[in-house]
Amino acid sequence: MKRFILLGTSLLASSSLLITACGQNTPTVSNSPEATTQPTETSRKEIPIGIALAQTSNVALLGQEGVAGSKIAEKYFNDKGGINGTPIKLVVQDTGGDEAGAINAFQTLITQNKVAGIVGPTLSQQAFSADPIAERAKVPVIAASNTAKGIPEIGDYIARVSSPVTVVAPNSVKAALKINPKIKKVAVFFAQNDAFNKSETEVFQKTVKDQGLDLVTVQKFQTTDTDFQTQATSALNLKPDLIIISGLASDGGNLVRQLRELGYKGLIIGGNGLNSSNIFAVCKTQCNGVLVAQAYSPDHKNAVNEAFRETYLNQYKKQPPQFSAQAFAAVQVYVEALQALDKKTPIKNLSLEQLRTDLNKQLLTGTYDTPIGLISFSPTGEVNQKDFYVAEMKVDKDGNNGQFVYLK
Repeated sequence: MKRFILLGTSLLASSSLLITACGQNTPTVSNSPEATTQPTETSRKEIPIGIALAQTSNVALLGQEGVAGSKIAEKYFNDKGGINGTPIKLVVQDTGGDEAGAINAFQTLITQNKVAGIVGPTLSQQAFSADPIAERAKVPVIAASNTAKGIPEIGDYIARVSSPVTVVAPNSVKAALKINPKIKKVAVFFAQNDAFNKSETEVFQKTVKDQGLDLVTVQKFQTTDTDFQTQATSALNLKPDLIIISGLASDGGNLVRQLRELGYKGLIIGGNGLNSSNIFAVCKTQCNGVLVAQAYSPDHKNAVNEAFRETYLNQYKKQPPQFSAQAFAAVQVYVEALQALDKKTPIKNLSLEQLRTDLNKQLLTGTYDTPIGLISFSPTGEVNQKDFYVAEMKVDKDGNNGQFVYLK
């Protein structure tokens, strides 16, 4: 049983019917409550699912990938009949890159858009502030990119499809040691203003020590930084054999580039925040050789991943990244849980309040064959996943095209 959070009065303001109607088939995007109108009755009824991911700020490189995956899921499942004949409708709210943006997005989705559940937010740092709002309102949340310790424990209505950093991160260190068994000295960099990166670096540092390696320095930076000359120079003076970076795509990519420009030729490991194809535009050819542990492979063999991969390739002309696959999986969980619930009790007969409660219970009991593999949830909302990978970044000579090449 999870720890239930009691922080003030409930934000749940409506007990109206869940099935609402919108006049368009494309996702609704809004940056503020004023820009979003409440659903009105039309001839087509849809089930709203909230997508609270960053579309602006330095976090947008990650959030945009999540929205791309969720939109593919929306069309994929609606083409298959939606919720036993009723389509889903994504309602997208931009969280930006900070806690205030995530809180605003969650409040709008819950009270104005009256969604059945929410996918998001982008960062674990945002989740620790915004998830309690959904918990108090008894609205299900499925995190698609939050991997810090303690996310599911925020409350009974919080789950995630993104495996925790404690499970994923050590794989890249082990892979680096296979590539170069002579690694002895390790330098670690992390973004100190982000909850996930602080959590991830603790895992990396513990793994380094557990492997009997020498942690020669720990350098701190901010996700908003662009100049890393001081930290990079300080670390390189200690002649590390391996560098590990916990940051986001923009700052992490710039740090990789500056390390290479300063002459570092050894192995680099990027944390989950660098696990984005958008990083290639930041560090270009300097990205070559960076190792990243992943919870998704485009080569995973199942029907839904093959369909997802084909659609993504057709739309974006590149392999789908992990964050897109995880967002697809989060929407899939909602769809299949709603389908199962509707067969037990017709959703049209449920109030919004009851639908949210029953949906939360249902999604935790299911098993889902998703692009990231077969997953289920623990009673606390932690994802159970068995397939993990390590990839190496490969970029062409002109720096315009990059890909993750999965190690055997």
